[in-house]
Amino acid sequence: MFCVRNITENLYWVGGNDHRLALFENIHPLTKGVSYNSYLLLDEKTVLFDTVDWAVTREFLENIESVLNGRPLDYLVVNHMEPDHCGSIEEIVIRYPNCKIISTEKSFMFMRQFNYHVEGREIEVKEGDTFEFGKHKVAFLEAPMVHWPEAMITLDLTNGALFSADAFGSFIALDGKLFNDEVNFDRDWLDEARRYYTNIVGKYGQFVQALLKKAAPLLPKVKYICPLHGLVWRNNFDYILDKYNKWSTYVPEEKGVLIAYASMYGNTEYTAQALATKLCERGMSNVHLYDVSNTDVSYLISETFRFSHVVLASVTYNLGIYPKMLNYLHDMKALNVQNRTISVIENGSWAPKSGQLISNFLDEEMKMINILDPMVTVNSALKKDKESDLDDLADAIVESMKLNEK
Repeated sequence: MFCVRNITENLYWVGGNDHRLALFENIHPLTKGVSYNSYLLLDEKTVLFDTVDWAVTREFLENIESVLNGRPLDYLVVNHMEPDHCGSIEEIVIRYPNCKIISTEKSFMFMRQFNYHVEGREIEVKEGDTFEFGKHKVAFLEAPMVHWPEAMITLDLTNGALFSADAFGSFIALDGKLFNDEVNFDRDWLDEARRYYTNIVGKYGQFVQALLKKAAPLLPKVKYICPLHGLVWRNNFDYILDKYNKWSTYVPEEKGVLIAYASMYGNTEYTAQALATKLCERGMSNVHLYDVSNTDVSYLISETFRFSHVVLASVTYNLGIYPKMLNYLHDMKALNVQNRTISVIENGSWAPKSGQLISNFLDEEMKMINILDPMVTVNSALKKDKESDLDDLADAIVESMKLNEK
């Protein structure tokens, strides 16, 4: 049946994959594509859970038609109204004129804002409401700010399918695969799942925590987690729930060091490399270097959520912080990064100021950041007399990790 996968009895994935989109939300690079997930239930009534981005509408409609096999579509449940999931609503309405739309009050408000003509089709639901389609009964749970205010999740109480909106999603196109146990998630998917969460939902950790707590009584009933992007989870729920719990409470996944450097002519980069060498000599080899000038900030944010310690090494630029480093700092603030230990290295030829400015930003603009002494200052290029400063910083980072273990 075309590009369709069966999830469980009478429930089908009918979404699409996009390898043409270069930037998700026109900002985050997509090197491995992305999926837009939609699910179709065949019961006494037929039910479509969410639609897809306009870019894959043609194949989406073919998938639906093949599963329906001549039946009408009775209901469309909209869990999330962001355009990458609602872009095909009007096409569904045109092809299935008797289809009713089930969603929240705010979701219908957004439909009207997007100029979707859904009048006369609305069935408004709120938290705690249930709806029956025949054998299948679903319950609705509001999920505000995960990551839009109108979002909800829907649990099929009959088959245990949890339609989780943007929660538990990931970048990467499915390309025929569908379930978490059909891939090596740790090796091939985790980094992109983290990058998706941290950059799309990361700011709203408190709302994710509220949803996890609210949904906890329902979890024993869940047999499938069906997000709007990425893989469907049918086992190993503790794994992905643990990741979401860490990410949403800003607890590092790993004890390790991210060194992000801004270097104009290679001297600050060399200093970062020297520090990395000293850390590895001390037994801390989980060290990862990134040049902020040629690394998209979405990857930097993902790695910042991943590691316990961050080193910011920046040249001074026009008596300020190097622009790419400053952009990274603003993204850390915007995405609510906290509970990290951060060290600072500055470089400058006549007026090294970037270090103090970075420290001021961390202290004044962010919360729950431990700024680790000593700050290292380099004048133009690293020299022998600065080796002891780097030794002191490496010792302080390693000692800080030991203290955090206690």
